[in-house]
Amino acid sequence: MTAATRVKLSTMMFLEFFIWGAWFVTMGTYLTKTLSATGTQNAGAYATQSLGAIIAPFIIGLIADRYFSAQKILGVLHLIGAALMFYESKAPDFGSFYPGILAYMIVYMPTLALVNSVSFKQMTNPSKEFPWIRVFGTVGWIVAGVTIGWLEWEKSGSLALTFKMAAIASLILGLLSFTLPNTPPIKKGQKTTFGDIIGLDSIGLLKNRSYLIFFIASIAICIPLAFYYNFTNPFLNEIGMKRAAGVQSLGQVSEFAFMIAMPFFFVRLGVKKMLAMGMLAWALRYVFFAYGDVGSNYWMLIAGIVIHGVCYDFFFVTGQIYTDKLAGERFKSAAQGFITLATYGVGMLIGYYISGPIVDHWQPSPTTHDWKTIWLIPAGIAALVLVVFLLFFKDRNNTETQPGLDIEEPSSSIQI
Repeated sequence: MTAATRVKLSTMMFLEFFIWGAWFVTMGTYLTKTLSATGTQNAGAYATQSLGAIIAPFIIGLIADRYFSAQKILGVLHLIGAALMFYESKAPDFGSFYPGILAYMIVYMPTLALVNSVSFKQMTNPSKEFPWIRVFGTVGWIVAGVTIGWLEWEKSGSLALTFKMAAIASLILGLLSFTLPNTPPIKKGQKTTFGDIIGLDSIGLLKNRSYLIFFIASIAICIPLAFYYNFTNPFLNEIGMKRAAGVQSLGQVSEFAFMIAMPFFFVRLGVKKMLAMGMLAWALRYVFFAYGDVGSNYWMLIAGIVIHGVCYDFFFVTGQIYTDKLAGERFKSAAQGFITLATYGVGMLIGYYISGPIVDHWQPSPTTHDWKTIWLIPAGIAALVLVVFLLFFKDRNNTETQPGLDIEEPSSSIQI
């Protein structure tokens, strides 16, 4: 890879996640304070992420993989996204805002796969080269949060500017995309079925009892996960945390640190303990939020944010590696698509629609919520999922094979 290509790919990844982080974290606060949205409406807006995740494979499978170069589709989608983000900054009420955010997530979610495709095409050793490109995405998200906090847009009620900032970045990335290295369609002329698109070829993995338990737990743990994305920023702003968006970026710093440390933990803990610690972290995070405040228990709020690295890396990244190991070479792509659709699509969609009414129910006044009770609910859900997982998941050393699949139950010595 040439230095020029590396710079272009790094810039692409930075902008990709800067755009998302520019508005996603603070959207709940914007909807609540500026558009007077209810908790249910807030959750509905965030649920568009899951709807986009469900639709994204069809855009990739039916269009990007068969007809057009990935970088060109990436450019078109981000140019459309720029227009939609600018529209959102002007929406006068939630009724006008919702269709725009739904349309935006439908065009944005496919770009997450497209930036990976463009990157992998230029690499000879993705396992070594990709992390150093992808890390700029994490940096982009952090910079977006720090910028919002530094400019104090939450305090001044200027969060409409976050959508304009995202629109400008999307416009830049849209134009940049047309200068990226060519990434031609990989399935040109091939027939693509519905099963291919959603990864049904890997459904045989569910015959493995341990993987079935993991699969169910993955969907279930996404229910409390939705509470975090929906309501953390409104919660922190409501209780008086200064520069909440900037402070929340500590979660991405933690994610980066734990990602680097994962090989160390893998060797010493193994799959089951890693997954269990990830689920335990989700329960602890919400307990910290339930009892934290901006006074003497401020450390609990920080702990609940910083623990994000364990929450995300130990469960979701470990789960991706576990899935990859069991599926084998033939089915690994289908398996990753299937688990992503189940978690970020189905699981989080359920979580979004559950969390909104709960927050609305525990709202004693138009400007306050009973956050202690609200946060203890996802904490309880995460704890229940953890108990079921510990009881039924087995991290055995023996090999279990199913027809047509290369399934190996991994031992605790899995390496990455």
